[in-house]
Amino acid sequence: MRLDVFVSMRLAPEYSRSQVARMIKAGLVTVNGAAARASSGVRTGDRIEVAAMPAGALNDPSIYKEGDAPEISVIFDDDEIIVVNKPAGMTVHPAPGHPNGTLVDALLARFPEMAAMAEPDGVLRPGIVHRLDKDTSGVMVVARTPFARTALSRQFKDRSVSKTYLAIVKGKVARERLTIERPVGRHPIERKRMSVRSNAPRDAVSHITVIARFDPADADEMGTSLVRVKPDTGRMHQIRVHLASIGHPCLGDPLYGGKGSGAGFFHRQALHALALSLTHPRAGERLEFIAPLPVDFEEFLATKKLASDAGELRSWIELK
Repeated sequence: MRLDVFVSMRLAPEYSRSQVARMIKAGLVTVNGAAARASSGVRTGDRIEVAAMPAGALNDPSIYKEGDAPEISVIFDDDEIIVVNKPAGMTVHPAPGHPNGTLVDALLARFPEMAAMAEPDGVLRPGIVHRLDKDTSGVMVVARTPFARTALSRQFKDRSVSKTYLAIVKGKVARERLTIERPVGRHPIERKRMSVRSNAPRDAVSHITVIARFDPADADEMGTSLVRVKPDTGRMHQIRVHLASIGHPCLGDPLYGGKGSGAGFFHRQALHALALSLTHPRAGERLEFIAPLPVDFEEFLATKKLASDAGELRSWIELK
């Protein structure tokens, strides 16, 4: 039997096969005292040892500095999961160009024990099972234990997690409901963009429902629409690309909607992850979490005399 298969069977469900493969690559798994490859064969009588991640790596100041940690709004937490309302402007985890001030920094400051779930290859994404774009606000779930991380990752892979977004878009969307089924991939020329005309697209499906249409404040403008979006898939920039592909990009989206498109309220894409429904990893109970609306959404909807309480809005739009 392959080493990675054997170890992942023994460590399941706490660790997935891909995580075990990274542990082997990092040298944390030995066979008869020697490092081995994931594809190495193991036989009866072999001694296989799995070492813990070096404690010093978790406290490496180059990885995490307490002073860099922003505050984060926690909607719910228990022994297995943490649900947060990520603000616009916050990157989920450290990356080139965004080394600190991330959601991971905020979580480690508030829940320091999560550092034990840092990946064995040194990548600091403890508990992260899905992401939101930097300038998209809203609800996110984070795993607090390896068991929860594996269980939640499986739910996202199986598409049993239900996600509901609100978007305020340019123009009045004509149809009450529509489903956009357009594969999304990297733009063939502009590498920072995604596109429905990619050379290597992946399937992507978004269900759109119009909640309200608003007249323009100026005669030269096109008006706007508040829409609910329920994606079946989770491709990078999927909702923004899909909305732009039908001629209704998010307000304030400089990448897909052009400059000066925020209607005076939005300095980022007007996209908010309103609700997330999932099955609790341990209890098996179906749960739904709702993220309060950010200030820019509240102010815009107030000018349109539309309710801006997230709970009321959630109940109302489900009747559409």
